[in-house]
Amino acid sequence: MKGSHLMQYQMLGQSGLKVSAYALGCWPFAGGSFWGDQDDTVSIATVHAALDAGINFFDTAEAYESGTSERVLGQALVGRRDKAIIATKVAPNHLTAEGVVAACEQSLRYLQSEYIDLYLIHWPNWKVPLSETVGALEKLKDQGKIRAIGVCNFGVQDLTEILQLHPIVTNQLPYSLLWRVIEREILPVCLANEVGLMCYSPLSQGLLTGRYATAEEVPPGIARTRYYASHRSDGSHGEAGAEEEVFDALAGIKKIANDLGQPMAAVSLAWLRQQAGVTSILVGARTPQELQLNLPALDLRLSDDVIQALNDVTEPVKQKLGNNPDMWLVPSRMR
Repeated sequence: MKGSHLMQYQMLGQSGLKVSAYALGCWPFAGGSFWGDQDDTVSIATVHAALDAGINFFDTAEAYESGTSERVLGQALVGRRDKAIIATKVAPNHLTAEGVVAACEQSLRYLQSEYIDLYLIHWPNWKVPLSETVGALEKLKDQGKIRAIGVCNFGVQDLTEILQLHPIVTNQLPYSLLWRVIEREILPVCLANEVGLMCYSPLSQGLLTGRYATAEEVPPGIARTRYYASHRSDGSHGEAGAEEEVFDALAGIKKIANDLGQPMAAVSLAWLRQQAGVTSILVGARTPQELQLNLPALDLRLSDDVIQALNDVTEPVKQKLGNNPDMWLVPSRMR
């Protein structure tokens, strides 16, 4: 496996951190009600397989089953911590000065590490002044407990405000062929301020693998996003969804992928990797075998014509979803 696909690396914003084109999303290691049972030994083997494949970037959060994901990642990196760049996140209910420090100390314990490479605000909390949160993060940075500061799910207003307080190196956002909402307003701000994008849901929760032939096949737990009509899912966004546009687009993507002789997932990941501002793509893998499935896309480079064709077939979805960058809720939790 090692060396079979040449991993690429990029600087993350102005952090000085050189991260792999793929980051391993470690939420599934937490198991729990969302992911179901997960064997820690398999999770640890997946982290080791990622390191062997050249992936040096690992994404977790305190909120993933009360630190379970962090604890498993910490165990997996014993003896190999120096090979890894860890991103973890402080939850929105811990953004007071005291809350940030306590959350960071807890994460350090779980991760069995003296420092966190990249510490992210998981979601905005508009009840706590950003200046208070950033002040606490800066102190942690001065103490060497964190190396760089970033955010997740920050819209234009919050991103602009925090950039005036501290240089943010990344904004972690949903971005994929089917979720191009951020291109309108958020991406230009990121590009102008050298804020690298970490992209989550790059395969739109399985849609871009071709796993589902119709919207009805998508299980209710996944069908909560704004792609789907609220009435037929667990969704609480109250919108009509974009099911027709999404499945028309998927048919178009599949045809383009077939013409290239490539799997849809590989084409979708290659498209995302070639977008402006994208530093790293979060791939979720629960086993070493799942991890392997994502690696061939690293070798695929799409022509400008193919990129344009993919943009064209997904444009109706982008139009239908409008300006709200929140995949799940209305009103948006991002501003």
